[in-house]
Amino acid sequence: MYRKFYGLTRNPFEISPDPYFFYPTPRHNEALANLNYGVQRRKGFVVVTGEVGTGKTLLVRCLLDSLNRNQIAFAYMFNPRLSVPDFLRYMLTDLRLPATGRTKSEMLAHLNNYLIARFRRGTTAALIVDEAQLLSWELLEEIRLLTNLETSQQKLLQIVLVGQPELDRKLDSPHLRQLKQRVGLRCRLEPLGSEDLRGYIHRRLELAGANSHGSTIFSEEGIAAIHRFSHGIPRLINTLCENALVAGYVKQMKQITPEIVQEVASDFRMDVPAGAASAPESEDAESRKKALKALFRMIEELDGTAEKQLDEAKFESGVKTE
Repeated sequence: MYRKFYGLTRNPFEISPDPYFFYPTPRHNEALANLNYGVQRRKGFVVVTGEVGTGKTLLVRCLLDSLNRNQIAFAYMFNPRLSVPDFLRYMLTDLRLPATGRTKSEMLAHLNNYLIARFRRGTTAALIVDEAQLLSWELLEEIRLLTNLETSQQKLLQIVLVGQPELDRKLDSPHLRQLKQRVGLRCRLEPLGSEDLRGYIHRRLELAGANSHGSTIFSEEGIAAIHRFSHGIPRLINTLCENALVAGYVKQMKQITPEIVQEVASDFRMDVPAGAASAPESEDAESRKKALKALFRMIEELDGTAEKQLDEAKFESGVKTE
């Protein structure tokens, strides 16, 4: 609803990971180059990690676009909470291979034959696992064993693991030292600095149709406030910017000010420091204790009054019978 007001042709800050809006920071460029190089040069294992919202899934979508352009087959797994047989079935199905009614050994043999056929045609195949920090120990070991599908010259299956920092800690485990040693390329995504964040916002506005006035839609102070509240996390930047544009439109303000950003951040509780949520809970607990103590005192007083009234009633009853 705000597009016409700000001279845009599409929403610039959607949450969905659209490769059209990929912003090539040095770190993101390095990660994407590592992914493409790792797959196309048959490096076997590539690992990319980053905090929640730093653009990992968008990076994967860019990789998938590149693989399609280069006619490299791939299986993309976005929910790795599967058993080993289900994992293998899903992978074969995504590679457009028949998987129903097959045992594990049959599926592996079929996969091996498929990969060898692709190798002979001078190409390869890839397995990309998003949210890889959720992989079970058993499944990680099974994935390691998939790297044994190889010729004397190269790996037949290229494996990309993308996940949160917990994946790094898993791979550092002694249980997975063999898998860790097979990682050919590794990189980590970081939040955006203030300069990258400014470029990120301006680039998205430009891609969404903003003309020369695009650089003035967000004031410098507003951009600084966005950096302060988002901590440079692209997903949070998008949330703040999208809702700031809506708020600016409602107020009929052509420029997004820090006050608008502050209002949006408060609505999404981005202005609440980490760990601050525990303070109200402790205050509530203390209030509940005080209320309970007062309630118990009232009950005791009522009990005492009731006993006194009962004794008086008994006494009066006794006098009357005499």
